[in-house]
Amino acid sequence: MVHVHDTVATSWSGQTDFWNYVDQGAVYEMVDQGMMALTGTSSVAAAWQALLPNYQPGQTIAIKVNLNNAFQCDETDGQIDALMQPVNGVVRGLKQIGVSEKDIWVYDAVRTIPYRLLAASQYSDVRFYGRQPCGQQVATFSSNDAYATVTFYPPSGVPLPPPIKITDALVEATYLINMPIMKTHGGMGISLSFKNHLGTVDKPAAFHAYAGLKEPSYRSDYSALVDLYRNPHIAGKTVLTIGDGLFGALANNTAPPSPWGTFGNRVPNSLFFATDPVAIDCVMCDFLAAEVDVPTKAADYLRLAGNAGLGVFESGDPWGSGYSLIDYVRIER
Repeated sequence: MVHVHDTVATSWSGQTDFWNYVDQGAVYEMVDQGMMALTGTSSVAAAWQALLPNYQPGQTIAIKVNLNNAFQCDETDGQIDALMQPVNGVVRGLKQIGVSEKDIWVYDAVRTIPYRLLAASQYSDVRFYGRQPCGQQVATFSSNDAYATVTFYPPSGVPLPPPIKITDALVEATYLINMPIMKTHGGMGISLSFKNHLGTVDKPAAFHAYAGLKEPSYRSDYSALVDLYRNPHIAGKTVLTIGDGLFGALANNTAPPSPWGTFGNRVPNSLFFATDPVAIDCVMCDFLAAEVDVPTKAADYLRLAGNAGLGVFESGDPWGSGYSLIDYVRIER
């Protein structure tokens, strides 16, 4: 689990259009260094080759971004949403091992890919999938694949969610890179890599009854988010999680960026890299908890995910003593 911090990654000082204050060159370097540190390699190409040792030309790579607050093509309201600069860094790395741009599919299946994100793409043949056409493909949910419908395993007394399908953009992809944002959430406490996949399915609202900390169906011994993540198209295809902490969001999941006291009254200017989705969420949760009040049970799903064998669960101190189970590496640029 690698954390790369670079104070010059952004130059934001409160503007609504925060996405215009990101240094693409600095982010390229952050992605490169993060990937090399994560894989223990000495070149960018070697890092991506180590991540995808069995990659064959023509295989497709889906990238799940978080555009939870994007509902219109011309969305510019200033609420936190995905940035294109880290995605460009991923595409740049993938191209070094021969991945064709047309085989890289960026998606948020239930939200809109806004014009501003498309305009910031450095690679014209990358494909984008959202809920409505804004110069890209419309995400669909028509696959008859055996695992295209999520299977849930709630304990006795907990009703099953309705049938929920995974978007075709992921079903048809070979690999998946998950790119959540480091942010809090009004109902679930935190919104990180597991919750990011509510943008992978056709009925995300159904999860709130099971994952909302104050909902009647909430149980500390069951998480529908864990069942979602265990789907073979998610757990079986995810090769990398990159947490976007360049800005993050502290007040809730719809908040605009704001300064973080723990990062010197600046935005975090951070990217996180891991092949373990539980460990990376644990570390990002700990950074959020160091800044604001995060309910203790917000991490219930991480404990359950660890118990399910999806990764390493541990609560630690990323600013101090660190972790005993999670191999946490911090890089200051």
